[in-house]
Amino acid sequence: MGILKAIIILPGSVIVFIPAAIIWASLGTKWAPLYPSAALSLLVFSSLSLLLGFTLAIITVKLFKIKGGGGTPAPWEPINNLIIEGPYKHVRNPMLLGVYFILFGIAVFLSSWPIFMWLVVFFAGYNTYTVFKEEPELQERYGKSYLQYKEGVPRWIPRITPYQG
Repeated sequence: MGILKAIIILPGSVIVFIPAAIIWASLGTKWAPLYPSAALSLLVFSSLSLLLGFTLAIITVKLFKIKGGGGTPAPWEPINNLIIEGPYKHVRNPMLLGVYFILFGIAVFLSSWPIFMWLVVFFAGYNTYTVFKEEPELQERYGKSYLQYKEGVPRWIPRITPYQG
């Protein structure tokens, strides 16, 4: 139940509830979304972004469940094991990267500047949280192994070759 609660509260709010509120608030304005964007290239581009985002989200949640040693992706119930497998060998925050790709895909699919601005605001806020709260806590919890991982794997832009540790 813990992981389901974490998924509903965190990515559910970010990629479903807040964008739905943004869409509702923008109806009847010049910022209203298009259903869907008229350009085929934008449909393809947004679909690829959504596919990549959901793939990263699903893979990382599965890794948390299988390799996390208990806990959830939520900060109030963190996992017990440092995961350096799959996409975590390329980027330190693949789950959030997936969320960013999903929001970007939604914004492009609907040609919605307000949802794109939500993505920018969310990225800025979460990046601040990551730097000042999450990473220090991970360093405290996992010590030297996290510091080595942090030095070898970028926060947001994936490395091409997998981290070997």
